[in-house]
Amino acid sequence: MNSALTIFTMITVFCVFYLVPQAQGLGSLVRIAFFHIPVAWVSVLAFLLSAWKACCYLRNRKLEDDVMSSRSAGLGLVFCLLATISGAVFAKLTWGSYWNWDPRQITIFILLLIYGAYFALRSSIGEAEVRARLAAVYSLFSCAAMPFLVFVIPRYYFSLHPEPILNKSGSLQMDTTMLVILCLALIDVTWIFFKCLQAGKAAPDE
Repeated sequence: MNSALTIFTMITVFCVFYLVPQAQGLGSLVRIAFFHIPVAWVSVLAFLLSAWKACCYLRNRKLEDDVMSSRSAGLGLVFCLLATISGAVFAKLTWGSYWNWDPRQITIFILLLIYGAYFALRSSIGEAEVRARLAAVYSLFSCAAMPFLVFVIPRYYFSLHPEPILNKSGSLQMDTTMLVILCLALIDVTWIFFKCLQAGKAAPDE
């Protein structure tokens, strides 16, 4: 990380631990959300970017786009795993068990399997252009399924998961201080994602 990002991250961490007020019914455990929500958001962003680069590859057949699609999907998988782990920790502390077969837990696990299969597919094909083409098509289908898994299906079933920030009525129900700090955390983790993606450009292509 560069110095600006390091300073911004330190400020964000300070705000989360020292300025976020306790939440009714959750107390200090609400601070987990300031990690969980940003990494979940970035995993969605990474998978969308992966699909966009896959679409670019199918249009112009440049292997650079395939490489970026793969890197973005890899980072998305990492952030999705972090979201799953942080969600499990929150579940243990609030519901008494790491895994409760909650709809959101199930759908994010399915998302992990889908993108894990993406890399299994890539590793099974040796020829670069064939691998890029099949991976691009798979990425687009995976991305098409993602909104249903993340945003649609969980809302149709009873869930222990707290109400989303943007609730069903379309209003924001969050303390102003919390909302500002959450925005800082979202910016910070998004910045980290793009720095990691940029750093990957310097690595040898697969």
